[in-house]
Amino acid sequence: MSQSPGRSFVPATKSPAETTVIAVGLGLIIGLVMTAANTYLGLYAGMTVSASIPAAVISMGILRGILRRGTILENNIVQTIASAGESVAAGIIFTVPALVLTKAWHNFHYWPVTLIGALGGTLGVLFMIPLRRALIIEEKELIYPEGRACAEVLEAGEEGGTGLATVFQAMGVGVVFKVLVGGIALIKGTVAWAARAGNTVLYFGSDLSPALLGVGFIVGPNVAILITLGGAIAWLVAIPWYVAVTGMGDVTDYVAFAEGIWNEQIRFMGVGAMVVGGLWSIWSVRHGIRKGLAGGFGGRRGRKGDEVPRTDRDMPMKQLGIFLLLLLPFIFGLYIHLAHTAWVGIVAGLIMTVAGFFFVAVSSYIVGLVGSSNNPVSGMTICTVLFASGLLLLLGASGLTGIVSVLGIAGVVCCAACTAGDVSQDLKTGYLVGATPVKQQWAQVLGVVVPAFIIAPILIVLHSAYGIGDQLRAPQATLFASLTQTLFQGGTLPWGMILAGALTGIAIIIIDRALLARGSSFRAHVMPVAVGIYLPLSLSVPILVGGLLSLLVGRAVRRRTGVDEAERAQNRGVLVSSGLVAGEAITGVILATLIFFKVQLPIRLLDSSLVSILFFAAVTWFLARKARSAA
Repeated sequence: MSQSPGRSFVPATKSPAETTVIAVGLGLIIGLVMTAANTYLGLYAGMTVSASIPAAVISMGILRGILRRGTILENNIVQTIASAGESVAAGIIFTVPALVLTKAWHNFHYWPVTLIGALGGTLGVLFMIPLRRALIIEEKELIYPEGRACAEVLEAGEEGGTGLATVFQAMGVGVVFKVLVGGIALIKGTVAWAARAGNTVLYFGSDLSPALLGVGFIVGPNVAILITLGGAIAWLVAIPWYVAVTGMGDVTDYVAFAEGIWNEQIRFMGVGAMVVGGLWSIWSVRHGIRKGLAGGFGGRRGRKGDEVPRTDRDMPMKQLGIFLLLLLPFIFGLYIHLAHTAWVGIVAGLIMTVAGFFFVAVSSYIVGLVGSSNNPVSGMTICTVLFASGLLLLLGASGLTGIVSVLGIAGVVCCAACTAGDVSQDLKTGYLVGATPVKQQWAQVLGVVVPAFIIAPILIVLHSAYGIGDQLRAPQATLFASLTQTLFQGGTLPWGMILAGALTGIAIIIIDRALLARGSSFRAHVMPVAVGIYLPLSLSVPILVGGLLSLLVGRAVRRRTGVDEAERAQNRGVLVSSGLVAGEAITGVILATLIFFKVQLPIRLLDSSLVSILFFAAVTWFLARKARSAA
């Protein structure tokens, strides 16, 4: 960062424009677009990407480049609002589709989905406010990497650099590619091969997706390698071993056979690894959480507002308490409506409130340590599902009532945890650039509530066009559907695979502790590996390509021009990647809307794997060239 630690880019003694009408409006527009994009991406790949940096760049390009106005704090408010919708989308798509997959709902219900997103997102903001000072300012161990990166982009924009044209060029590439896949079907979206090898089967496949390529570049080589490691454990080790032990029989379609084994058995290894990862994450940050809670509630009481510098003003605790009280009727009303039983709804509301606050604290702390990409939200949500299910089963809930109640709890808690991670990164950005925390906090509330109103219609359209659980795999939601159906409707899970996954997770933790002791820059975080096990291998491959491309671009530029230019190249690559993600995802939503209105798509023209791979290689070259052009 250009400023010294503890010093803001804009000093507390100055009060430049911040929450202007144009900044709020621009933030909401970008937020709605990125919410739609991440809804599609999360259902497709089980992952979402932050909207903070692309939103900041677009904001700077419009405010400074086109309108010739705007301050760094206005741009910060834009990215604060715009990134909030992405976190709400993640929380909803990881959980709520399970209600459809379990047949508890025949389609998505508008008001319950909207309330789950709005309430969960709002609670994520409000629960994090008392922790802000202790975690963001006083806890020096927490670096909040995405928050720092966004602050650097905002400062660079203040000094004259923007990348608006780069973002829109990349969006154009993403749009064209998705049209060629889903509109006129000139190229394939996935290529896959499988063959018999003795008494087992070997499989390899790859999605040809600019969005996943961009995801890999954004999360970086460490996370991309771990996700692919998980995929390799599942597809290149576990499936061949399982088939060799159980036998193949008479198989004609080896690709479908391998995918069936993974779907019915092997992917549940990811469940065991996620549970271990979630529990380990909570245990490993227990001391920091305790300190954060103690600091959050024992901090700056008794001081008058005018004695607190502008850059240290939070939403007043009295105002926060009133806000929470006003939310209570909506919280309990939602759960009573979902469960159709008053006592179950009230118990569910109480469980959600306690679990929500706890996991907000955990999420806020963990993203400060390891970044949002390694935030074990899936593991936390599994823990919520298991805890809530156990309690409701003890109280006599069963069948669809139990399923709907537990998934409603999981949805709000997941939205709160996802939002808390995003809030933490944004407040770190604000701290570094000299923003006013209370204005950011209200902006975040607005940024989670407004996009929540569009997610249900997007889900309805995507489900109608592609089939959630089919073309859109919705991996986390599929997992939660399996868990709740087993717990409340009987049936069995492959417990042997879950145990194998748990042991794999423990082994990964041991490896990570060894790497930490050696001071290695490469870490073996459990959750990316678990996600890789639970995802089709074809999704991991383009993510790995993007992650390795990020590494190679950084090294090449660093050798040629130095560290500073390498960082600029990485930032430019993130912008290009964000454009690829947004372009492909938004086009996917548009094509789904056309299909929803009975337009017959895709129009099939060609079915060549070679041509498809060449197109994907061209997009990879485009990303590398644009990133390196920063130097």
